[in-house]
Formats: sequence, structure tokens, C-alpha cells
Amino acid sequence: MKHSWLFVAAGALALPQAGAQALKDTRSAAVIDDLVNANRILFSQSIVDGFGHVSARSPVDPRHFFMARSIAPSDVKVADIMEFDSDGKVIGEDTRQPYAERYIHSEIYKARPEIMSVVHAHSASVIPFSITGVPLMPVYHMSGFLGKGAPVFDIRDTSPGNPDSDLLVKNDRLGAQLAEKLGAASVVLMRGHGFTAVGSSVSVAVFRSVYTEQNARIQSESLKLGTPKFLTVREAQMTQETMERLSGRAWEMWKKQADQVH
Repeated sequence: MKHSWLFVAAGALALPQAGAQALKDTRSAAVIDDLVNANRILFSQSIVDGFGHVSARSPVDPRHFFMARSIAPSDVKVADIMEFDSDGKVIGEDTRQPYAERYIHSEIYKARPEIMSVVHAHSASVIPFSITGVPLMPVYHMSGFLGKGAPVFDIRDTSPGNPDSDLLVKNDRLGAQLAEKLGAASVVLMRGHGFTAVGSSVSVAVFRSVYTEQNARIQSESLKLGTPKFLTVREAQMTQETMERLSGRAWEMWKKQADQVH
């Protein structure tokens, strides 16, 4: 999706002070543009629907991150982007409703300084691997980033004395425990909820999200036929390096497809 600088400037006029300031910096404006595209791509690729969200670390202040207000991903525009601090608190006088699960993002950024983008989605193809004990493993060359398999975060384990909840990560304590379960991995599953993927850029985080979902579908179908043969650790490393180097090709195609949807 192309956002002309005239459009961006117009959007900035509608933004609260913090968002308007961010758009004055060309690096932040570029990241925000990617973030808008990411929301629409994730919708057009059926990774998110009315729920789910994606964020990007600020290139100006790495303690901050950008994320849309609480809105369906397909509807996100530049003017919907908000700025948050490292604790998930809104920067400036922005009174709009943020996503309740922004702590997924804030705590991962704290724990993983190299991460520049976080995606959270509720993919129906992925959820079975969060509830059955069957590990989500890399089964083809597009999903080498799954490495030795995606860890599973079970929110019940966070409060043994009071295990029942709405399964949402709505505070920094839960966000920190999710980040701990993610560890050094690229993707963490969330029991009965969905998954969270991270990346060194917005486009890489989106790439991993799309191919996490595709890997889950392929693995599920393979299990009906027999015992899948997973990528070795070295194969996973090599395919990840190759395919993520080429991921810009998919990003540009997905942007065009998202434009057609909208």
C-alpha cells in the first residue's frame, strides 16, 4: 500500500501530539507506513480477522513502540497508530482505546532488544498445536525459523492457585512470562489462544506469521498420512537464512494483494 507524504501529513494532523511528532521523523514515518501495510497484509493473508495485532519498535527511541489503536487490522490507517513506552503506557495525551494485549509486545521488546516487530494472531491452523501436545515443527523450507519447534505458553501455569482466566495477556506480569517462554525462539504458541511471532523487521515478522500458519496446515495434513519428516536443525538454519534473505519479494507481492482487497 502506498501512502503519499501528503496523505501522511494529513494523517498527522489528526494524530495526538506523540503520533504527530513521530511522523516528523522520516525513519518513524517509514516504520509506521510498514505497520499499516502489515495490518492489511495479515488480514488479506487470513492470519488475522477482526482480532490480532502487530507492532514495531521505534527507530528513534528503542524503548518505545508503535501499534494501532484497538481496531480491526483491516481498517488500520496511519492516523490510527499510537506510540507506547516500554511498560505499554500511551505516550502523550492520546486518549484512544489501545489493545488490551499490548503487554505481549512491550515485554517482548524488553526481553529481546534485537526484535523490531511483534505479531499476535489467532490462526485456527496453529491452535491445535497449542492444545494437543503435538509440537509445531518445521516441515518445509519456508519455515526454518521454527528451529527445534515452537514453545507453548500456557496461561494456566502463570497462576497455579487461580488458573482460570480469559486467556488474554492483559498485564506486564503475563507479558513477561510469555516473553520468557518465547526465549530465543521466533514463534511462541499460546494454549487455546493463538501465537506470537517476532522479527528483525516488520516484514520479517509478517513473513514468519504467514509461514507459521502454512507450516501448521501442512503438518496437520501430513499427520493424517503418516509420520512427518521434520527439517534437521541445520536444515532449519540454512533454509531460514536463505528464505528470509528473499522475504522482501513476498512482502512486495503481499502489499499489492492487500491493496486489491482494500
